[in-house]
Amino acid sequence: MHYLHTMLRVKDLDKACHFFCDLLGLKEFNRYENEKGRFTLVFLCAPDDIEHAKARKAPLIELTYNWDNEEEYGNGRAFGHLAYRVENIYDTCQKLQDNGVTILRPPRDGHMAFVKSPDGISIEILQAGDALSPVEPWASMENTGTW
Repeated sequence: MHYLHTMLRVKDLDKACHFFCDLLGLKEFNRYENEKGRFTLVFLCAPDDIEHAKARKAPLIELTYNWDNEEEYGNGRAFGHLAYRVENIYDTCQKLQDNGVTILRPPRDGHMAFVKSPDGISIEILQAGDALSPVEPWASMENTGTW
């Protein structure tokens, strides 16, 4: 058995792609548009997983955009979050914050932070290797909202 992908329904494909690709750093792996079914699927992978994705079509995130959908997608409590390891948690959080993303759980400990995608999907950001030394403004920043 192999893990393949996690599917996320999105309301605005451009906003979702901007968040996941331009801000978080994922790469678009494949895109499939189905005019008859009126939906678009965008498959994303972490940069360090590209070779795995080419060989196995996994591990991926599938953004599903239903063209005519008016339904509000709720976030069930059973789903928790997606997690990504980054080279520098402070740089990643600063880039997200500079682009209007609220840092819900700041990386006070130099190890872990949480943000949400435009569709309310909780994203955990983890520091690669050992935790970085605490620095301001992150060290004294309070939590915001829920994640």
